[in-house]
Amino acid sequence: MISKRFYHIGFGREDLGASPPSIALLSGDPERASLIAQTHLRDMQLLSQNRGLNTYIGYLGNDRPILSATSGMGAPSLSIVVNELVQVGIRQIIRIGTCGSIQPHVSVGSIVISSAALCRQGAANDIAPVEYPAAADPFLTVALVKAASELGFEYHLGITASVDTFYEGQERTDSANPYLMRSLHGMTEEYRHLNILNYEMECGTLFKMAGVYQFAAAAVCGVVAQRTVSENIIYPQKDIAVQNAIATAVYAATNLEKFK
Repeated sequence: MISKRFYHIGFGREDLGASPPSIALLSGDPERASLIAQTHLRDMQLLSQNRGLNTYIGYLGNDRPILSATSGMGAPSLSIVVNELVQVGIRQIIRIGTCGSIQPHVSVGSIVISSAALCRQGAANDIAPVEYPAAADPFLTVALVKAASELGFEYHLGITASVDTFYEGQERTDSANPYLMRSLHGMTEEYRHLNILNYEMECGTLFKMAGVYQFAAAAVCGVVAQRTVSENIIYPQKDIAVQNAIATAVYAATNLEKFK
């Protein structure tokens, strides 16, 4: 029987070996996926390098097999990767990303663990109706919270605004298009009053897919911009935020049984 290799991720079930992983750490940036694999995984191997969607296989410190995979930027790309990961047997996915804070108390350099998402994404509408809840798995989310707490990181737990675009969709005017549609004006302030913590571009669709496909999903993002002050990414704190988000996800994945 010929092993089916999926068109986008570039590998199939039989490529995962005799003890295939059931959990994946998912990053939008291929360099982040590589950093996770090289820094945190034992016996790491490049599984596939296809269409910029690099995937690595290896082991955590407790010998749990795991993937470090790339989703690409935005929900449409993520939806393709997640669909194919589920088909090869992945049943738990932790997204590790970056985000912009829209609350004064959520500072650059901290991390946000998403309990749920306000999902304003076209890709998600192809998965389930607008009204379908975009909720993170409670067990994976608690594992992330306990990991961040034990590691001593500044973290925030709450609702994320998950949108399709980095500029217009997040009410940025410092771009090639300074003239936003009327419906977007004041959106960030409105979300702030709804106690939404941050903007990002993937987890709403991920959470809806998890509900429909019946796998567990969670998300942790490093805060790289403070939108109550400026539209700009703060690069000196970016690396710290990303490193702490990665460490939180890896620690949680390693200690899932203990944290449940």
